[in-house]
Amino acid sequence: MPGSRVTRLRESPWLRAGLLALAVGLAVYGLASRWTQVHADLAKLAGYDVAGAELCVLAGLGCMMLAWRALLADLGSPLPLSAAIRVMFIGQLGKYVPGAVWAVAAQVELARDYEVPRRRSATAGLIAMATTLVVALIVAGVMLPLTSASAARHYWWVLAITPLAVACLYPKVFKFGLDLVLKVAHRPPLEKSVSVGGMARALAWTTLGWLCYGAHAWLLISEFAGHGGRVFALSLGGYALAWSVGFLIIFVPGGIGPREIALIAVLAPVMPAASALVVALASRVVMTAGDLVWAGIALAIGRARGSRLTAAVPADKQPSTVQVPRP
Repeated sequence: MPGSRVTRLRESPWLRAGLLALAVGLAVYGLASRWTQVHADLAKLAGYDVAGAELCVLAGLGCMMLAWRALLADLGSPLPLSAAIRVMFIGQLGKYVPGAVWAVAAQVELARDYEVPRRRSATAGLIAMATTLVVALIVAGVMLPLTSASAARHYWWVLAITPLAVACLYPKVFKFGLDLVLKVAHRPPLEKSVSVGGMARALAWTTLGWLCYGAHAWLLISEFAGHGGRVFALSLGGYALAWSVGFLIIFVPGGIGPREIALIAVLAPVMPAASALVVALASRVVMTAGDLVWAGIALAIGRARGSRLTAAVPADKQPSTVQVPRP
């Protein structure tokens, strides 16, 4: 069957490795072919701009976590902030595996430690992913036609679905669409829909998160394209479009490759190709570092939680260690 062949290809470790190697190879070739200008452009990236971009990424990721936490609370499973950080950011590492569902699958299992039903955490995860994508499409659809006619021309197919994305923000429409996708995938429907208030809270955090992501791109781009409101709008819309393209191409882990290619295409009219390549690669490094920093914080929270649970158990109830005498 064609469907089964596609599934086998998608799950093939050789295909994953090949796609990743292709993306890395193209990046290396781009660096090598323009090394003189790339080297000069790298020197233009001030340390404080890179540090500021990293802080913006950390803030943006935190906002996305709070959006997911608001959805989960609205569905009936509020989590303490420390638990939400642990579940979200350890599970988020799954996005670097090809296929958009691995992060949600990891979060579902981690949430079981806090007695969150699997279907409920899966529902919150899917809605959070879809909300992030919808807001990104809206941001790109509003900003790019105002700042980059070239990007709007090349990626019209992404921008064309912006009106549909706006309609999907209504909870009942949102649930209908996701249930339809799950039915095609032979999966059970969502447990229930979020309320209008819950969706509004999630959208507020998600929008703030996208503003932070736009600020990170602006700090990197402004060294080459100048400062100002138009450049910020281009940075926000361009990164939202690039992220959406990387997200929709689910065969590539973390959108590596397609996201960078899309961002370079958006920036091409306002800066040289080598400068756009430097910005795209710097953005990837900063975003990956943000994921790792939050994952490190989440792991530290998990160890602290484990230590507290151990300390709460009486000494006579804790497992004893048996000393084996040396011969």
